[in-house]
Amino acid sequence: MTSAASLFERRKTRVRYRIRKNSGGRLRLTVFRSERHIYAQVIDDAKGATLAQASSVEKDLKGTLKTGADKSAATEVGKRLAERAIKAGVSQVVFDRGGYLYHGRVKALADAAREAGLSF
Repeated sequence: MTSAASLFERRKTRVRYRIRKNSGGRLRLTVFRSERHIYAQVIDDAKGATLAQASSVEKDLKGTLKTGADKSAATEVGKRLAERAIKAGVSQVVFDRGGYLYHGRVKALADAAREAGLSF
C-alpha cells in the first residue's frame, strides 16, 4: 500500500517536472502550507535565489490575523508576495502548487497574487 507521504511526493515531482518543461524561463512562485501557517516564495531556479517571500509568520501580519491557517491569511500572504515581487522587478511567474490540490488556501493565495498584479 502506498502511503500518503509518498503519493504527495509523486504529485510534487510531477508538478515540478511539468513546470520545468513549460516555464519558458519564467520564475517560480512556490507555496508551502503547514497546519498552522502558509508560506510563499518567488524563486529564480537558474540562479538558485529567492527574490521575494511572504508568510503568515511575519510579526506585523501575525498580529492582525486570527490564525495563519485559513483563507484570509492566504489572501494576505498572496497580496504581500505580489507587492514584493513587483517591487523586485518580477511581473510574470509560473505557479508551483507543489503536491497540494488547487483549492482552498492555495487557490486563495494564487487569486490574491493575481489581483495584486502578478500574472500566471
